[in-house]
Amino acid sequence: SVEDILREGEEQDRVPLQKLQLLEESEELRGLLLNPHLRQLLLTIDQAEDKSSLMKKYMQEPLFVEFADCCLRIVEPPEKENILPE
Repeated sequence: SVEDILREGEEQDRVPLQKLQLLEESEELRGLLLNPHLRQLLLTIDQAEDKSSLMKKYMQEPLFVEFADCCLRIVEPPEKENILPE
């Protein structure tokens, strides 16, 4: 279950289910996931024993960074405080 994925001390790292569902609806994210190289990177991470060190390595890969940035923009949209009203 989702609760089993994160340990109790990682509560602040959880993303609400409603925000996760936004990932499913994103056309931009779907487009990125069509890339076979990105899909292989994600599969490798999923199957890795030491996910943390592999994630650090992949954060140097522009394609993976683009994927991560896209996911973050969806679940944590940037603040609109610096935009001038029209």
